[in-house]
Amino acid sequence: MIIQNKDKKSNFFIVTNFNNLDIAFDVQNVIGIKRVSWSDVVKPDSTVSGPDTGIATGIIKNSDNLLIILDFERIVEGICPETSLKVSDLAGLETRERNNIPILIAEDSPMLSQLIKDSLNKAGYTKLTLKNNGQEAWDYLLELKKNNGVDYGAKCIITDIEMPQMDGHRLIKLVRETEGLKHIPIIVFSSLINDDMKRKGERLGANAQISKPEIGKLVDLLDSQVASQIYG
Repeated sequence: MIIQNKDKKSNFFIVTNFNNLDIAFDVQNVIGIKRVSWSDVVKPDSTVSGPDTGIATGIIKNSDNLLIILDFERIVEGICPETSLKVSDLAGLETRERNNIPILIAEDSPMLSQLIKDSLNKAGYTKLTLKNNGQEAWDYLLELKKNNGVDYGAKCIITDIEMPQMDGHRLIKLVRETEGLKHIPIIVFSSLINDDMKRKGERLGANAQISKPEIGKLVDLLDSQVASQIYG
């Protein structure tokens, strides 16, 4: 949503929602708007974004320009740490029994990917496969289906929504349309969970959807999905 800044007549506020917070950007000028597909976004290499210090999650090559998509979650976490994963919700879970059920995670933010991995390890989930985007997750699922069997490497999928190459909604759609994969539980774990996104996720076939930074609730949902597979 774009609204005029009344204090600065020439400026605009671009309002967005992130982790259930409404955030406004004070923008002096908009020189153009161009629609791109997530398939046009490529993963940045190490010259642009390193695993520990980088703040880019994607690159768009547009005519003579090179556009960099910033890791907004890392930036906001640095400014406002309380918006990051609430790892304090996992206090006391270290004593839980270890669980080797395979879980596939699609998350493009290196920082959040590591935090999710560490948090789920703390909660007892030890067999995690991390992919940088929906395309990598999809390729992995097809490889499992072809070779070892999907249940060997992915009895549950956790996915972000906005990711380079293939977003989470496209991943859900492909999984639900594919024999041998459609039975896999899918949990959407994203900063962009609002009413519209929830409705879209439900239509596509997501089993559950939760907004970051509620990592404790993610563990609860994962426990529920895993229990339903074990006990029926």
